[in-house]
Parts: sequence; C-alpha cells; structure tokens
Amino acid sequence: MSATSEDMALHDAYSKAVIGAVDLVAPAVVKIDVSNRDGKGRERGAGSGSGFVFAGDGLVLTNAHVVTGANGPSALRVVLPDGRSCDGSTIGADEDTDLAVVKISATGLQALRLGSAHNLRQGQLVVAIGNPFGFQHTVTAGVVSATGRSLRARTGRLMNGLIQTDAALNPGNSGGPLVDTQGHVVGINTAVIMPAQGISFAVSADTAHVVIPQLLRDGKVRRSYLGIAGQDVPLPRRLVRHHALATGFGVLVTEVVTDTPASRAGVRDGDLIVGFAETPVGRTDDLHRLLTGDRAGLDTTLHVLRGVDILSLPITPAEPDR
Repeated sequence: MSATSEDMALHDAYSKAVIGAVDLVAPAVVKIDVSNRDGKGRERGAGSGSGFVFAGDGLVLTNAHVVTGANGPSALRVVLPDGRSCDGSTIGADEDTDLAVVKISATGLQALRLGSAHNLRQGQLVVAIGNPFGFQHTVTAGVVSATGRSLRARTGRLMNGLIQTDAALNPGNSGGPLVDTQGHVVGINTAVIMPAQGISFAVSADTAHVVIPQLLRDGKVRRSYLGIAGQDVPLPRRLVRHHALATGFGVLVTEVVTDTPASRAGVRDGDLIVGFAETPVGRTDDLHRLLTGDRAGLDTTLHVLRGVDILSLPITPAEPDR
C-alpha cells in the first residue's frame, strides 16, 4: 500500500469512528432556548444551549448556567432532533458542578446512558455534539488532552475531575454530550477558555452520576458552610515543624460573617485554619470538599492557628439558604 493509500485509509477510519459515534448519539441531543421575562411579560434577554435526553420519560441533562435566569411561562423551550419543540421545566440545578436536569413532555424519545470517564486516556478520540451559536446539531471532534483537571465554578467552588479536550466548543455547546467512539457519554461540555486556542472542558460523567439523584430528589445538591471568607497562605516553617502539621499551607480568615457557624464558634479575623473534622486543611478547596450536606447540623471541630498556638474550636456547620 502506498503512502497516499495509507493516509486515505487512516482518514477513512477516523471518519467512520466519528460518524458512528454521531449516529448513536445525535438522536438524543437537544437544543435549549431560554427566555427571561420581566414582571410585565416583556422579554429581557434570551440565550440558548444544548442538552441530551438521559431518561426516556423526558429527563434532559444540561449545564446549570444554561437554565439560570429562565423565568416566566415557556421560559425554556426544548427543540428535539426531529424538529418538535416543547416546554421544559427545571427539576434541579447545581451551580457548583454546573449541572442541571430539565423535564420535558414528549413521546418517542431516545435516551443516552451515562458512561464513565475513569478509563479515558490522553490522546483518545472524543466527539462533542451541540448547538453552537444556535446552529443545531454541530459536531466537533478532538482528543482528550488531560483528565482530572480543576476549574473554578461561577460560585467560587472548585470543580474537580474535569476532562480537558481540544474538541472545538463555542457558545451554545454548553450542556451537550462529550462521547467516545462507542457513543458512551463520558462528559458534559461546560466551558471554553475564550482567550486560549483549543482548550475546552467537560464535567465528567462520574460527577453527573453523583449529582443527578440529588437533583431529582431535592432539586439541589446539599452542602454546608462555616460563614467565613479566606485565602490560602503559606505557614511559618517553624510553626509547621513545631506542631508537626501535615501541610505548609493554611486558610487565612479574612472575614467572619455575623450570626454564622464560624462567628458562634469564636473564629476571628486573622485565624489560620489548619484542620477541620480531624482532617488537615491546607487550601480553601480542602474545606469545600469537606463541607458536604451531611455535615450540616453535626458538631465537629475546627483547628486554627492563632498566634503560635493551635486552638480546637467546636463548630456546627449549617446548610446555606439559596
């Protein structure tokens, strides 16, 4: 076989892989149009995004930022691949993971099963399907650049376990599926770093497996809070050695909000948090991971470095009102 023939064969195999994945997935990918109306019924803004049916009874998975701000009758319109359009309602949304579940009433829906990103490898071919700039069912392909990436959510919490890919994403792609060549959903496209070239991210399907049941049950993901503002700072080496701390960093408390778990526990501005619930804390994100919904209402201990001493403060995290 000549070099030209080999190149053609490789291109043909690549094309077949992408086409095969699209054929499996495209019938379940939807376009979501969002409108925002004021108290007089006037439309104040509109947008669009993507999503996909993951349950045959009309459950659609998308990004939380796609549905945020939708209000009023017919605020969400979901356009199916066959051209049908129906109203949608938000069952639940979690801004910290940028995932949301929308309910529609339609028959004959094809649903996709969520897979896993655990076995993804760098360089593996992936396909993204969505509706960039309102153009329905646009397909892009690329490779997995990295797994386990972290990206700051709009809420300030760190989104962990993200898939980084060079599959081109544009406004409107948000919420669409990222799939492998077998048509398995490995991620939900969520963001693109606009100044960069070819760096896109997707929430892993494994995160969706955890979040979806909570959205269906409670309409949200329960988390707890302390009521502080803080920043990551290095600790004095002599104090790290003296107290045999597990990390050289801590969370400097820059503000304690009145009438919160932290204020009631006696936390002060300038305290350095080094532990929570008998677990070392070196970064703000460590606290975020530990402050789950199950912690709300449970007595625990916050370890802070105040001056040269470590204090153990009894504290009871609470669930925020949203």
